[in-house]
Amino acid sequence: MRGHMINRLVTLVVLSVFVCWGHTQAAEPGARPNIIFILTDDIGYGDLGCYGANCVKTPNLDRLAREGTRFTDAHATATVCTPTRYAFLTGRYAWRQPGTGIAPGDQPLLIKPGTATVASVLKSAGYRTGVVGKWHLGLGEPPKTDFNKELKPGPLELGFDYAFLIPATGDRVPCVFVENHRVVGYDPADPIQVSFGKRIGDAPTGADPGVNLKIKGGPGHKDSIVNGISRIGFMTGGKAAHWVDEDIADTLAAKAVKFIEASKGGPFFLYLSPHDIHEPMVPHPRFRGTSECGWRGDVIHQLDGTVGEVLASLDRLNLAASTLVIFTSDNGAAIKNTYDDGTNALHGRQPPNGKLRGSKGTLYEGGHRVPFLARWPGRIAPGGVSGQLMGHIDALATFAALTGQQLPADAGPDSFNALPALLGEKAAQPARDHLVLQNNGQTPLALREGDWALVEKGGRRPRAPGGPTYELYNLADDLVQATDLAAKETQRVRDMSVRLERIRQQGHSRVGAQIDSR
Repeated sequence: MRGHMINRLVTLVVLSVFVCWGHTQAAEPGARPNIIFILTDDIGYGDLGCYGANCVKTPNLDRLAREGTRFTDAHATATVCTPTRYAFLTGRYAWRQPGTGIAPGDQPLLIKPGTATVASVLKSAGYRTGVVGKWHLGLGEPPKTDFNKELKPGPLELGFDYAFLIPATGDRVPCVFVENHRVVGYDPADPIQVSFGKRIGDAPTGADPGVNLKIKGGPGHKDSIVNGISRIGFMTGGKAAHWVDEDIADTLAAKAVKFIEASKGGPFFLYLSPHDIHEPMVPHPRFRGTSECGWRGDVIHQLDGTVGEVLASLDRLNLAASTLVIFTSDNGAAIKNTYDDGTNALHGRQPPNGKLRGSKGTLYEGGHRVPFLARWPGRIAPGGVSGQLMGHIDALATFAALTGQQLPADAGPDSFNALPALLGEKAAQPARDHLVLQNNGQTPLALREGDWALVEKGGRRPRAPGGPTYELYNLADDLVQATDLAAKETQRVRDMSVRLERIRQQGHSRVGAQIDSR
């Protein structure tokens, strides 16, 4: 009898262990969510309803804010596109690598295959990885991209399983999509030639008199005409592959949804990079006239529609609860005159960067402080607002921590683990106490240190003759950066400039990282 009771007790213990083990296994997918990182183009801090916009409507993005957390001190690490995207994928400041400024349309791949990227780190954790949308990090091998051949190396050599790309920007040639290693719709009888120097071909350009254009091209945007719009650079051939600007948003949304559907068994990582709201801003007819800010506001509505398609697919596939969705922008916004769509007078009706000083291409807060929304039902509390300092460059270390991976010492030298901030957890200290910002090159730079912003002017080295001078702002008291305190806070300027130079020289800013000389 006693032996029977002991055997029964052992059986119950074993069963309970298996039950508990089964529950642990069932919870595992929730601990390793699907990840969708939406990095849009040229959206400013004041362009969304959840950040105070009232001349446009962004219900889907506002939904993300309502169901997740809205960050108020998040930054692109550059004020233009290519260096921000480089830093996001590699966890390394782009100014550490010469040649990572705004890339031409025939730029070879800027990231060396074998470099740890967000995609390769997540792929090693068992994720299916995809990129859809604007790439702008180069394709192929030097000296320049040949769009008539296999376009490799590219995203597939950096850890992505699937890629559907705009090679550079909508206002640059070539105006074709690339899927994996090939131009979509390529016709070998009509080879593609691209030039960013001399004019090629005999077709009219935007600079020729009497040409018929959908929208008028401004300075620097008067070269080859594709779909009735003049671009930066010259292109011949590839006519069957040319995109239609009005359909780009729908095409990218459909490809993103298709990737999600194909990856629903999870886990998956989707880097979705909409073209909106980069120029040329050409909304689909169904969005035209829907905002109070002309075509600029209309493409904001179009962007919100793209996000809505993604969220709807997650709902339909019952994936919302197991998916971390992040939305942000690659730099601050600017009201430009490079195209005239007939509604330009309305574009600035709503300040695109809110009260922030500066815009895209400047080192003031308006150039790099951007919207940042994160939703993960059950893990990120709804309706949250966070003032934590963070940057897109932190994605590599954060996603590694999320998936339980240890980064190699030479990976992500400037990427910090911001997972506690993302999840709204209390940490012993913030993920980072500083952040370096750049414009389009290696100099000048800016340094955020807590609430203080040091903006470098002039040359590079603080002690070199004719070296940089600085502006200094206390953002806690002066978010609009109206009062330069550099003359009063000379010791702080000295200390911050020395720290900035040290970060430059040591090749990394993350503790434990090693200098990456690649």
